[in-house]
Amino acid sequence: MSGTFEVITATDALNLLMRIGIILLKIAVVLGITLLHVAYATYWERKVIGHMQVRLGPIEVGWHGFLQPIADGVKLFFKEDIIPANADKPLFYLAPVIFMVSALTSLSVLPFFDGFVIADINIGLLFLFAMSSLGAYGIILSGWASNSKYSFLGGLRSASQVISYEIAMGLSLVGVMMMAGSLNLSDIVRAQHQYPAGMFAIPQFLGFFVFIVAAFAETNRLPFDLPEAESELVAGYFTEYSGFRFALFFLGEYTAMLIMSSIAALCFLGGWTIPKFITDAMPLLLNVPGIVWFLIKVYAFMFFYYWVRATLPRYRYDQLMAIGWKILIPLALFNIALTGLIKIWV
Repeated sequence: MSGTFEVITATDALNLLMRIGIILLKIAVVLGITLLHVAYATYWERKVIGHMQVRLGPIEVGWHGFLQPIADGVKLFFKEDIIPANADKPLFYLAPVIFMVSALTSLSVLPFFDGFVIADINIGLLFLFAMSSLGAYGIILSGWASNSKYSFLGGLRSASQVISYEIAMGLSLVGVMMMAGSLNLSDIVRAQHQYPAGMFAIPQFLGFFVFIVAAFAETNRLPFDLPEAESELVAGYFTEYSGFRFALFFLGEYTAMLIMSSIAALCFLGGWTIPKFITDAMPLLLNVPGIVWFLIKVYAFMFFYYWVRATLPRYRYDQLMAIGWKILIPLALFNIALTGLIKIWV
């Protein structure tokens, strides 16, 4: 047998180990900071909504309740893990893991500032859509495996909701792809910086509107939290979950909110950059690190989530479906056609 063998030198092996070490370090940093943000996203939501409703929110555990997320996490970790007698146990165990892992995996393609991304792939947006679809399987399986009518109805609602609004969300981002000429999220941010407005939210205002509404439906947040719907379905797809498995669903939901906020910041609001006309007027802003601008935009979108929850009531299910199919999808298709015509003419 004849063949060629590539000899790996000690230097090559050392470089490979260094690259692997850097990737592992990035994963650890991103996961650690994200989970910390997710824990305190629950705290800030309770405080913000509390003040909007003339309440104080968490106040007892730590200074102004600042240690409340830690206390909640410890409580959920040590609570009894109750499993229904007639549940499909393997799928019951697997569903929250699928939901949480799909959300965390999406973080791998998000560039938090220029040059800092775990996997800088050319199809970053498609990867995010794939992970979003995979997360829906966790919700559907949890509803079916629990052997509960409430959970099953929540899973069915989630399935139809994801199918309806994922189409609208995908179409809303087609205009962004057309303007940037790329599916790579870093390239999309750099393309926005070349436009006079400095962000795609202005020329793509129709797509931005569709994306915002679809993001609420994709993350099962008010006014589109029909898969949970406490007044109708107790807690929907995770009614039968308790303890640590319930915490996985809870963390997965807030991680998905953070990811949707990051996509909005990267695809519509310029990511870690700010418009040139602002930096031309105030050159000192160029000294502010890009991660600061990125986090400001993400936090603003997260605050919008809280604001809507404190303001709007839940839609009926027929209204939810009508908005998706009769309003958002036609608007997104019109935005694609308009973007194409403007690119041809201009």
